[in-house]
Amino acid sequence: MARSSSGESVLTRVVRILDAFGPDSRVLTVGEIGRRAALPPATTARLVKEMVAHGLLARDERRRVRIGTRMWELAERASPMQSLREAAMRYMGDLRSVVGHSVQLGVLDGREALFVERLSAPEAVVNVTRVGGRLPLHASSAGLILLTHAPPAFQEEIIRGPLETFTPHTLRDGRALRAELAEVRRRGFAFCPGHIHPDATGIAVPVRRNGQVVAALGLVVPNDGAAWALNRPLQLTGMALSRALSD
Repeated sequence: MARSSSGESVLTRVVRILDAFGPDSRVLTVGEIGRRAALPPATTARLVKEMVAHGLLARDERRRVRIGTRMWELAERASPMQSLREAAMRYMGDLRSVVGHSVQLGVLDGREALFVERLSAPEAVVNVTRVGGRLPLHASSAGLILLTHAPPAFQEEIIRGPLETFTPHTLRDGRALRAELAEVRRRGFAFCPGHIHPDATGIAVPVRRNGQVVAALGLVVPNDGAAWALNRPLQLTGMALSRALSD
């Protein structure tokens, strides 16, 4: 595979271009892509042109660039998340009807929680997560569930930090995180009042397939005195989804 003068492969540069896009940057100019991907303008323009020709990227009427439909098609065709998302949707819809706020599904990807599905409601409290969005494991309720059930050596890597903070309530040191993981393990759910946004509480439970934790099912609800009671319907939904995945 052809390499640049720095020894970087074409594939690596293509991945960096794709990584330039995100939930808050769905459409970019070629210049913005080059800056985000740390690539020379000529290289960026050439690779973007080739990726557009293959349908991996697309241009709008203003010549700005977005992810192409072929990329979506390829991802959906063989996505390992497809069966999990399909199984979860009915349970998530029922839970949303009960709580009237956001319900989301997260999986472990690298050192972050990747959100693969989300359902919201018209009067839902603020929720910063989006489908395809990520949050640090220590900061979100879904992340704490996934971290609690991760191998001990990986837990220690995260505990050593650094730990990004979002609000004064975000877990910010290793000792507090270690104690919280023990508490999550004891009670069976994660409860994060104001950890990501001061107005919102995150609650999450594990989703298992044949005994192995494969995802975290979570709620984002108002940060008030009523939030704690919602752990029960969430736990029941998580158990029902786990049974469905294990049949």
